[in-house]
Amino acid sequence: MGRTQDRTDRTDGTEAPAGRAGVFAYSAADEEKRRGVRRMKATATGLLALVAVVYVLAKWAQHGNAGGWAGYVAAAAEAGMVGALADWFAVTALFRRPLGLPIPHTAIIPTKKDQLGASLGEFVGENFLSADVVRTRLRALGIGGRLGAWLAEPEHADRVTAELSAALRGALTVLRDSDVQAVVGEAITRRAEAVEIAPGVGKTLEKVVADGGHRRIVDLVCVRAHDWLVTHGDSVMDAVQGGAPGWTPRFVDRKVGERVYKELLRFVTEMRDMPEHPARGAVDRFLADFAVDLQSDTETRARVERLKSEILARGEVQDVIASAWSAVRAMIISAAEDERSELRLRVRASLMSLGARLATDGRLQAKVEGWTEGALVYVVTTYRSEITSLITDTVAGWDAEHTSRKIEAHIGRDLQFIRINGTVVGALAGLAIYTLSQAFGA
Repeated sequence: MGRTQDRTDRTDGTEAPAGRAGVFAYSAADEEKRRGVRRMKATATGLLALVAVVYVLAKWAQHGNAGGWAGYVAAAAEAGMVGALADWFAVTALFRRPLGLPIPHTAIIPTKKDQLGASLGEFVGENFLSADVVRTRLRALGIGGRLGAWLAEPEHADRVTAELSAALRGALTVLRDSDVQAVVGEAITRRAEAVEIAPGVGKTLEKVVADGGHRRIVDLVCVRAHDWLVTHGDSVMDAVQGGAPGWTPRFVDRKVGERVYKELLRFVTEMRDMPEHPARGAVDRFLADFAVDLQSDTETRARVERLKSEILARGEVQDVIASAWSAVRAMIISAAEDERSELRLRVRASLMSLGARLATDGRLQAKVEGWTEGALVYVVTTYRSEITSLITDTVAGWDAEHTSRKIEAHIGRDLQFIRINGTVVGALAGLAIYTLSQAFGA
């Protein structure tokens, strides 16, 4: 019952095992080869029958005193039959038990299939998966030069670029945004917390002040302050009047407010229009002193670190950090899909440049070949047992009878020639032995 259920019918009248053995499929081409094997079997068997008939006729002629030639023919035919039968037995014993008899060491392939698979795996491991073999073969291939010449061709660089883009899109599609955002957010936060930023900010600010890079910001602040004062003059005067004592007359408060506003506006206007205004110099000195404090003052550096921690702990800041991945992901996918994007054009140009260098630079070729050899040797030596187990496990998963039929379909035709050759060689050997026997009077 189990054996019946493990098989599936095929359209060509044959059966193939289901499950793992089904991978080793018996195809229509195999059936055609098997028909060729049957024809060769018929030929070899016909030759055996022919020598048997010749033997009978020669013996009959020999007993009838037909002449000395009959003995030679009978000896040749007899030895030919022996050779044909011996080779028939040897060929048949590979795939099945001759005449169904339980003779030891027959049906070798069905009964020894797993051992043959293990031996094949060991043979491959020892002779093909050794470090010396891999290195010798790779050096003979000259991978560096060939790869360089191949990559230097524009169409090949385009193909590699397209494949890399497809792989990048696939990887970004598989990744879940929430997982990546969490990892990115944690990494950025952890990195920011681990590094003290005050000295770096201080050095940057010091360089900016020394180069005068901050002056444009001061100009912008002065312009915006002037414009704001012009637009909100009434608000400034009201604020001044509102802070005056209650016992002062209102007109005095108004006069004071107007005076304060005009002086403030004049100060801001002069600061805006005079690059050498004293207030600007004070800003320069303040920023320069602050840059020094950021680098050397312990208290200032501690305050900056506390401020940094407070800012990083805010939820909106964490949301901004996490959402940065979405923008980067969309940008990368868009660039990968666009054949004319700067990303793909640069990758293509880099590949062609690398190919041109590899094709001509012997040192670079040696490096690439050394990396390739090292990587493959590591894989082969580290995972040799896993690779060979693929062979042994695959062979072990094949159905014994099905495997035997498939192998016989592929090599059986040549094996039938062994039967034919055995018949011919046996006949010639028998004739030679009989002739020598007659020559020496045996």
